[in-house]
Amino acid sequence: MTTHYSITFLTIGLAAALILGGGFGCISAGDRPLPLVAASTATGVRDALVFQSRGGPVDTSVPDLAVLTLPDAVRRALGTDPDIQAALNRVRAAEADVDQAGLLPNPILNVVFRFPENSGKPIVDVGLAADFVSLLTRPGRFSAADKRLRAVSAEVVVVALDRLAEVQERYAEIQSINALMPVFEQRRVLITRLVALAQARLDNGEGTRLDITTLDTQRLALAVEVAEKRLDLRRARLAMARQMGQPSSSAIWEVSGWEDPVRVSTDEQAWVAAALTARPEVESQRWELAALGVDYRLTRFFLLEGAGVGVTSERDVVWSVGPAVLAPLPLVDWGQARRAKADALVGEASQKYTKIRRQVVEEVRREYASFFSSMETTALVRDELLPAQERRRSQTEAAYRAGQTDVTTLILADQDLQASRAKLIELQQKTSAALYRLQRAVGGPGAAVHLGGEARSTTRPTTIPTQPSGSPR
Repeated sequence: MTTHYSITFLTIGLAAALILGGGFGCISAGDRPLPLVAASTATGVRDALVFQSRGGPVDTSVPDLAVLTLPDAVRRALGTDPDIQAALNRVRAAEADVDQAGLLPNPILNVVFRFPENSGKPIVDVGLAADFVSLLTRPGRFSAADKRLRAVSAEVVVVALDRLAEVQERYAEIQSINALMPVFEQRRVLITRLVALAQARLDNGEGTRLDITTLDTQRLALAVEVAEKRLDLRRARLAMARQMGQPSSSAIWEVSGWEDPVRVSTDEQAWVAAALTARPEVESQRWELAALGVDYRLTRFFLLEGAGVGVTSERDVVWSVGPAVLAPLPLVDWGQARRAKADALVGEASQKYTKIRRQVVEEVRREYASFFSSMETTALVRDELLPAQERRRSQTEAAYRAGQTDVTTLILADQDLQASRAKLIELQQKTSAALYRLQRAVGGPGAAVHLGGEARSTTRPTTIPTQPSGSPR
């Protein structure tokens, strides 16, 4: 049988030579994508992501913090998010597909025993063949699998950026509600003081019972509003705790105060150009389109599907050995339907690629406009509206104490002042959220850093965890 194997390997070698001469080229794995590195670069958070092949406990063992900064929240969320880990496991599956596509097909052994009528020695037919089409399409299948691996790797970055933006906006929401609480307290103290003042005026025969009733109504309405905000704050904290992998946490940590966002480039076209280059959604769809293009080119080998090459041997009285070829006869199916389907899938992917790029341009321009509009409105409220409301409130209270106006006018002035303070806090939150969304639209803080749009959440921690060996890079 040594001779038979030698002939088989010679035949396979000739087939491989045919492949190299047919324009497909040789297989080259090249550099595998590094989704963890790409995600770290895009988010601006180094070494927060560590691959985990299995799901973790409901609550991680990381201790609670007395003060939770935004960098801490982001790092914990990225390091414990199950969606990111699921995306990394999809990368592992795609890597296995690439390895599988690069393997040679197993040879096919065929043994037939035939017994003559006169009870003589049995006739043995032995064949050893290889799938000819698998040999021909191996480079193309490897190329398509490699491109799909790169598409799936880009999706890891998509998930990481989505999680980053969610945590940033949630943190800004908690900051905003925390900042509103002192405003509510100031208003409560003021109403309490006004009730005492109105009661004193009533006792002196200068006021009316209506003033006290009106102030009591304002006090109750404020209590309802405070209760609603406290519930919103609790919900936001619980959501943040879940995002950080500790849903059972007490979530009573303090958060840092709001800070003015960093200065960013005012060149809208620079943001758009950076987004079209850096957005992982665009990269993922580009690789998927390339993979489908390879699939389409592979349909030209459909006519040879089922073909095989190898050797066959027969023993009647003596052994005889010779090459064998198995080829289909394309009498009805010429592969036209498969080619049409593959072409349609390429067309669909091409349209999706166009759609994604258009969406990216629109998202960048929308968030760019939102950010700069929020910045301008915040400055207007802080520098002009709020000082004017404070002057009005002070003048109205002086007039009320002098008996020149009733309590309703004072309440309206106070409501407008508190509304302006609350509006400033709301605008600060919107400004932060708009910056985070703008960074997401351009492809993350890592892409925005060259445009001056880096976020404070990208601060490098004092300690950097190491990544275990054997995980997706």
